[in-house]
Amino acid sequence: MDGNGRWAQQRGLPRLMGHHEGANSIRECVEACQQAGVQYLTLYAFSLENWKRPRTEVKGLMGLLERFLRERTDEIAQKGICLRAIGRLQDLPEPCHKLLSEALRKTAENRGLTLILALSYGSRTEIVDAIKNIAEQAIDGKIQPDQINDQTVADHLYTKGVPDPDLLIRTSGEMRLSNFLLWQLSYTEIYVTQKLWPDFRAADLQRALQDYNTRHRRYGGI
Repeated sequence: MDGNGRWAQQRGLPRLMGHHEGANSIRECVEACQQAGVQYLTLYAFSLENWKRPRTEVKGLMGLLERFLRERTDEIAQKGICLRAIGRLQDLPEPCHKLLSEALRKTAENRGLTLILALSYGSRTEIVDAIKNIAEQAIDGKIQPDQINDQTVADHLYTKGVPDPDLLIRTSGEMRLSNFLLWQLSYTEIYVTQKLWPDFRAADLQRALQDYNTRHRRYGGI
């Protein structure tokens, strides 16, 4: 969800105002996904690298996350959305972590759209954590090295049980993956738009889905 800061700066506003406006895009896109029958939506909300941002911005982003969880959890639950989170969740401030845990608990049994928040997330770290876990099991004799395959790795990622993404939407014209779901995106279709995230709304999501529906996915075949 790129471009919040640039959106604010173009308007002479503090960067945090861009994040505030970006929250409205999240709401519209979640509703549009539900209407379109999308089963999984993953939002790259906060990366491991984002901790390097100015302290005031990080504090503001954590405050927005707290507000989102406090004000939207009941609404999410009522709409049948199952909320999940991936990343180094233990890095989150205690109030955020507590609210997130409660939101995950409240929505765990829902069977509608699965909304996944990537928080304190980095794909390389995810893969390293998976390798460490598999190595520990091999040392303990719970798995033999020659038994390790693609599915073994997938089963030890933060996204265990979640299908690989069909479509990656990259806003603000960025042409890189930015350490996001590197393993899972192996065969994902990519859609890039010049729109900054706060300007990306339901109609833009629908255009991305329409574009995706014109693709022919060959997975290395003909």
